[in-house]
This record gives sequence, structure tokens and C-alpha cells, in this order.
Amino acid sequence: MLNVRQILVSAVGLALVGVGLTACGQRGALYLPTEAAAKNRATLPELLLPGSSSAPDAAAKPAEAPAPASGAPAKKGNVE
Repeated sequence: MLNVRQILVSAVGLALVGVGLTACGQRGALYLPTEAAAKNRATLPELLLPGSSSAPDAAAKPAEAPAPASGAPAKKGNVE
């Protein structure tokens, strides 16, 4: 007859196997996203250590010019 310890170890082992087989539910191949929305996402080191930056030149890059405040699109070329 099985004692309590053997039943407990078997149950925990079965649960671990079940969790391992279900994984995270990700389907398909894993890939690094390349679309524009993924460009500014934080990397794993940035998430773990918020004060550090994996790209030291990120602070040296100039900021982009803000969009015009009016609803009209900005004109290119000669402005009259």
C-alpha cells in the first residue's frame, strides 16, 4: 500500500509534468518582432534593472521634432 509521502511525491511530479507540457501556450515559431511598434519596447535587462540602459548612446540621440499642432499637414518645400 502507498503511504502519504509516495502519493504526495507522485502528485507533485505529475503536476510538474503537466505544467511542463502545457508550457506558455505560445504557438508557432518564436521570433524577434521587427515592426515599428516593437522598436521602443524595453529589453529584458531594462526590465530587470530599470536604471540601466542596454544602449548607452540612446540618451545622445536628438529627439524627433514634434508634429504640428494644427490639424493641417505640414508643407514641404517652399512655404509661402
